[in-house]
Amino acid sequence: MLKTACQEQLLPGDTLQEKWEFAQNAGFDAIELRAKGDHHFRGRLPELRAALKDGVVMPTVCVDMLHFFGAFDADLRRDAVEQMKSQLSVIAEIGGRGAQTPASYGMFSRRLPPFEPPRGEEEERAVLLEGLTELGEHARKEGVHLYLEPLNRYEDHMVNRLEQAVDLIRAVGLDSVRIGIDSYHMNIEEADPAAAILEAAPYIGHAQVSDSNRFQPGAGHLDWPAWLAALHTIGYDGYLAAECRLTGDPVGAVRSIPGFLRRSGA
Repeated sequence: MLKTACQEQLLPGDTLQEKWEFAQNAGFDAIELRAKGDHHFRGRLPELRAALKDGVVMPTVCVDMLHFFGAFDADLRRDAVEQMKSQLSVIAEIGGRGAQTPASYGMFSRRLPPFEPPRGEEEERAVLLEGLTELGEHARKEGVHLYLEPLNRYEDHMVNRLEQAVDLIRAVGLDSVRIGIDSYHMNIEEADPAAAILEAAPYIGHAQVSDSNRFQPGAGHLDWPAWLAALHTIGYDGYLAAECRLTGDPVGAVRSIPGFLRRSGA
């Protein structure tokens, strides 16, 4: 049985409890949280504890920061690592599974001038391995996972495909580091998204979903039956977390997601 989650900003309601009531009525099984920087997520602990006490299911958190552990600037990298460690600790405190982050977002693209990044590939690999190792060790200590999300070539120049994430995770050698796949980015980067899932099977820990145009599942042309069948084949038991924009009536669009995914994955 597919388990679906919805990112909190897509759900109507002023509190997590109100959002959870809507989510359940729509057919979702959980809420995926969003975590801003400056330790904002840790500041939400009273709210999160109260929501947990009221039965809100919150298994994962997705980072929402301006810089990431693969930043060019060393001080920004250090800050991003500390922010992510804090987020991993918070999601562990409320009984969650882990936190998802890309290596970077919007920092550089080889598809736009000047085309060549200011850092060589060997240095970039060293930076990524250093950050993933530190974060992975912290995640292991907290009993949760760090999910590395490959982004498309226009949003990140370092980790675009699942095979690249697998290579890094193998080098890190920690079970606490896994891939957080995203159907939208895979639609751009993977020649065969379903085959990529099968190939990376042992390393996949989380999944986010949106269609080929970044709108809600069902609003684009992604081959959902093939994509979901691949997850079934590898025995994926995590959540499908809706991280998308919405087209049409926003409430109706959010309501449509669980049913569409379950019909497509039947």
